[in-house]
Amino acid sequence: MINIPITKSNNISTDIEHKLEQLLDKMENYVEQGVLIAFSGGVDSAFLIWAARKAMDRKPGGKVIALTTNSASMPVQDKADAEKITAKMKIKHIWRESREMDNPEYVNNDEMRCYHCKSELFSIAKQETANLGLKWIMYGYNASDVSDVRPGHQAAVENDVLHPLADIGFSKDDIRAILKRESIEIAEKAASPCLSSRISHGISVSSGKLADIAAMESVLHAEGIKICRVRINKTGDELFLRIEIHPDEFQKVLNITAKLNDEGKKRGYKWITMDMAGYRTGGGTE
Repeated sequence: MINIPITKSNNISTDIEHKLEQLLDKMENYVEQGVLIAFSGGVDSAFLIWAARKAMDRKPGGKVIALTTNSASMPVQDKADAEKITAKMKIKHIWRESREMDNPEYVNNDEMRCYHCKSELFSIAKQETANLGLKWIMYGYNASDVSDVRPGHQAAVENDVLHPLADIGFSKDDIRAILKRESIEIAEKAASPCLSSRISHGISVSSGKLADIAAMESVLHAEGIKICRVRINKTGDELFLRIEIHPDEFQKVLNITAKLNDEGKKRGYKWITMDMAGYRTGGGTE
């Protein structure tokens, strides 16, 4: 057994401390019966992993397994982070292949794409809970997500997936604050949605397009740009690439325009553009 102490600090409000105690109380009951955590490699599900580990330290004998589904739409860095966090927390981690690309409704890429993706995830999760003798499935949906339109959450509800962070009222800022206090490296990781979210609705998803996005974003990351999106958009019958970054980093992109242009042209795109409005969430639907 490892022991991960909770550090008391004035940097965390009394309200957050109270919510944390509520969460750990709930997690003790869940882990006693067996929990599968859908782990994307992101901040919210990493916080669930941390809370589950703490609950098992408080009440030994529970069982927690992290499940990460692998597909062409998963950013490479998320895969590495998922491995790193589960190893650090001493949580058993399993990988399964996700086959959402076999579903024509997912490939069609309308506003319900995330529903089809999460339906595949939770179908795999239900199979694994049965195989492993676990009772509960949970994922990192939280209070900051409630105001967004999230078709994926509909799939969670339909599959009886728990979302204790939202139930207790944890916001994204609350989660980051606790992880930062506990010196969990992932605390300040930028949001990292799946690569399919970069493809504008109405343009079909394919492994080729996802590889194009990953390659272009790798060029940007190599330049030290942490938050970026390479979107695939369409005008008439022509697909083009649209780069979104924070305006403060525009110059970094201008320094590597030849690399970006060559990479995009090599992949068959006529235009490789930079969005002068800068990075923003939800840009993939435009």
